[in-house]
Amino acid sequence: MKSALQIARAAYKPRMPLILNQNVKTVDGQATESVSDRESIKALFPNTYGMPVVTFEADNDHTEHRQMNVGVILSGGQAPGGHNVIAGLFDGLKRLNADNMLYGFLGGPAGLVDHKVMELNAAIVDEYRNTGGFDIIGSGRTKLETVEQFEKGREICNKLNIKAIVIIGGDDSNTNACILAEYYKAKGYGIQVIGCPKTIDGDLKNSMIEASFGFDTACKVYSELIGNIQRDANSAKKYWHFIRLMGRSASHITLECALQTQPNVAIISEEIEVKRLNLSQIVDGIVDVVVKRGNAGFYFGTVLIPEGLIEFIPACKVLIAELNDLLADNDEFNNLTNDEQKRNFIINRLSDESRDTFVSLPANIARQLSLDRDSHGNVQVSLIETEKLLIEMVTARLAALKKDGVYHGKFASLGHFFGYEGR
Repeated sequence: MKSALQIARAAYKPRMPLILNQNVKTVDGQATESVSDRESIKALFPNTYGMPVVTFEADNDHTEHRQMNVGVILSGGQAPGGHNVIAGLFDGLKRLNADNMLYGFLGGPAGLVDHKVMELNAAIVDEYRNTGGFDIIGSGRTKLETVEQFEKGREICNKLNIKAIVIIGGDDSNTNACILAEYYKAKGYGIQVIGCPKTIDGDLKNSMIEASFGFDTACKVYSELIGNIQRDANSAKKYWHFIRLMGRSASHITLECALQTQPNVAIISEEIEVKRLNLSQIVDGIVDVVVKRGNAGFYFGTVLIPEGLIEFIPACKVLIAELNDLLADNDEFNNLTNDEQKRNFIINRLSDESRDTFVSLPANIARQLSLDRDSHGNVQVSLIETEKLLIEMVTARLAALKKDGVYHGKFASLGHFFGYEGR
């Protein structure tokens, strides 16, 4: 039994370009060029590089197109709108030819390799129109990069007479799509591979893509949550809220949410990198705002922090690189029995700059950098709770200012992470 909200949501008709409300034909335009590294990219993709821009024009010829089967894959993290991409693909196929069929590969690219697939009919697609998530067929992070995988994909495509695969994913997924397309083109298999840019991070864009789908909705969800916290903070007037926002490789989400919610502090990773600020300088900037507001009688506020901040701080970037080199497959380090021994082992082997950075970190963050590593021995930066790092350092700096008689106010803080709520 569906609720009134579910019924209303399912009935919503997304606005589309006017050209797509009529019969269309494709028109080839100028050859495309990569923004940089043209020769090296052309050498890697000799069969698919320089393909023309394809645009749509109205088609007054109402003849039915040849029957075609298409496969679709959801790859990587969820983004609002994924289900509607599939719904739009389904509607477009059926409009061209009622006998066209759409197949969904289950669990991401692994479904193509493992031959886990289902037909997506009108009843299934209609259940997921205008809904969030990627649960219609599931998603995954399997990389398509080996000839064996490509051939497995060809087998299932031939079996189901699939002539095109649409991969809905981010930068990694579209890179994999390029490699798959190049392989199939070189082999002459007659299987098209189409990439659909997807990421809530908003960092997949060019002159033809104003924003990847999912970014706008995610930012609005996060901004609503931030606004709720700001309203609460302005009511209670006793907490500083440090809010880390998803977006490891870019600060677009943090910037957009800052423009929508006007926080007291918004840290932009790219700005930190350009100005070559260190962690201490970032903390100084936050402390300065806290002190000024405290002296005015305001002991509350909000600080927005991008998820990947640590990787943009030049000194931290150098430290992470040194830790990766030092700790990967280091039996001497791994055989040490306690945290203090491991800390001293690291300190004695770092460069002077990295040693100063490492020592300045709170003990729990330094421990996390040295102990939490992935299967390749690299530091797992994404696991670092940056909001807690800044809270701890700001608290310590304010305590020192209080001791020196510079600051006489209060400081209480709460940390938050907004990520999965917006996907």
